[in-house]
Amino acid sequence: MRLTDCHNIDDFRRLAKARLPFPVFDYIDGAADDELTKARNTAAYDSVDLVPDVLAGVETIDTSCMILGRKSALPLMLSPTAVQRAFHWQGETAVAKAAEKFGLWFGISSLATRSIEEIAALTTGPKLFQLYVHKDTGLNTHMIERCQAAGFDALALTVDTIVSGKRERCLRSGFTTPPRFTPASVWSYATRPRWTLDYVLREKFRLPNLDTHVSEGTNKAVSIAEYFNTMLDTSMDWDTAAAIRQQWGGTFVLKGVMSVADARRAVEMGADAIMLSNHGGRQLDGSRAPFDQLPEIVDAVGGQIEIICDGGVRRGTHALKALCSGATAASGGRLYLYALAAAGQDGVERALGILKDEIERAMRLMGVTSVDQLTADRLRARPVL
Repeated sequence: MRLTDCHNIDDFRRLAKARLPFPVFDYIDGAADDELTKARNTAAYDSVDLVPDVLAGVETIDTSCMILGRKSALPLMLSPTAVQRAFHWQGETAVAKAAEKFGLWFGISSLATRSIEEIAALTTGPKLFQLYVHKDTGLNTHMIERCQAAGFDALALTVDTIVSGKRERCLRSGFTTPPRFTPASVWSYATRPRWTLDYVLREKFRLPNLDTHVSEGTNKAVSIAEYFNTMLDTSMDWDTAAAIRQQWGGTFVLKGVMSVADARRAVEMGADAIMLSNHGGRQLDGSRAPFDQLPEIVDAVGGQIEIICDGGVRRGTHALKALCSGATAASGGRLYLYALAAAGQDGVERALGILKDEIERAMRLMGVTSVDQLTADRLRARPVL
């Protein structure tokens, strides 16, 4: 299978599986417990039908929209995801450059393998930083100050990782950051020589936004679960969130909100946006899908705060269904991670090009010429009968 054989996100997943050692692929692909929520995140979009209008004159369409105060060429964001250097040697560099080329928001994680300053120098496009709150308050402050100095456009506080979900595929494979070769996995690494040589011979794996304060993840191999369970602050509460918002002083997002009550509290505290997210099904298995929860959240706080539907997006029509259901935009991580793992920047650009084509085609077939038409008319998305 080659990159030119990839015509949808599932194709990139198959190519990534063929090219990655299984512990690395399972880290991207896996989720918590029985992985029911991960599956539901995508399946939820099947519960709603699109209702097209015809004879609408769609020769010219506008797919752009405003997200968090900046213009996006598509109603789609590339969610922050951790340790991208483990998936392809280009890591976040590839995703940042592809996002800028397509005019999209791009986020990096606290656990990114490129520094805040490197990403800021790479792109003038809209940039979001995902903050994990550590027990080390000095580290939290240091990351926020670096983002301020580097000119990041928004800060997203992740609120659904007080402890790690039980990611059983990672428990079986022994995946750590940095990745390490174990007796159970050495054959898989040996039979993926391109990945293995890139990992061994190119620049060293590190977590440059953390390694000023901690050795875990860079010089000391740990699992993501171990990192979350030992390094992150389990006492984080609404007062913590308010203090971080004040310290940041810019566009502020809460990532991981799922309940109506929490959405209302986000409005009350002055957050600019919420990302409806269950962390890609990697935390609480059995939780609702963001798209399933979207109508309740929109009914409660729509118009008062931006609402980004995060997770499960595999098609351009999924993004349009989210908009028709009241979201400001859709976002996802695996939708570009599979492509990054499969072919680096070329893969991400091909994946984004496919999603762009799907959004444009679907808008014409629905008889709409702008994203505003979709967000203004919730009747265009109906529950499946």
